[in-house]
Amino acid sequence: MRILAVDSSALAAGAAVCEDERLVAEYTLNNGNTHSENLLPMVESILKLAKLSIGDIDLLACTAGPGSFTGVRIGVSTIKGLAFGTGIPCVGVSTIEALAGNLAGCGGLIVPVMNARRQQVYTALFRDADGKAERLTEDAALAAEDLFDLIRKTARPQEPVRFCGDGYQLIADCLPKGLQACTVPVQERLRWQSAYWVARCALNAFRAGKATTDEKLVPTYLRPSQAERNLKRSGQTEEQ
Repeated sequence: MRILAVDSSALAAGAAVCEDERLVAEYTLNNGNTHSENLLPMVESILKLAKLSIGDIDLLACTAGPGSFTGVRIGVSTIKGLAFGTGIPCVGVSTIEALAGNLAGCGGLIVPVMNARRQQVYTALFRDADGKAERLTEDAALAAEDLFDLIRKTARPQEPVRFCGDGYQLIADCLPKGLQACTVPVQERLRWQSAYWVARCALNAFRAGKATTDEKLVPTYLRPSQAERNLKRSGQTEEQ
């Protein structure tokens, strides 16, 4: 099965083509450029380099959230558009779950963290199980202290803990001493999201019968957007 996957949920953007679990091509851009300008050209470029057309693709995938509200919408909209025009099935996967794949096989507790602003991170806990990231908790928006408490309750004695994601440095800068001893540094390349792992997660979802259509593919948000919060506050003010 040929899979085309994209990720534009955070600072870096990426596209990948896979043949089942095998990576055929991957494109990552992390230079601060606007994802709306770059994502589709990246898709077109990677297909051309792989000598494929969109008609050769069997499954489309994207990160459906959590992450940047604008970035998530760009990725979902791109895949919805491709699926609408071709009828190819699609899958939206958790950005957090795809990030956890970066550290599968490293051992210990895997903690993806994405900067959610407002002194929070989007996160979940996973544990390496025979080279696979086994989910322990659901995706959530947590304050750093709440995340540290969750890690303390979940980690086994002397179990190594590894963080990844664009919230890596944010967490590293406030890591309490009690967790510093068991936290293992992660090289920068493994901290960023990878479209390859989006494809791998999508393949697992497809095999589990969770593929969907362009009409039903929607973003997953863990909290209201700033615009929605402003609108709510405005409504409350008017009512008062």
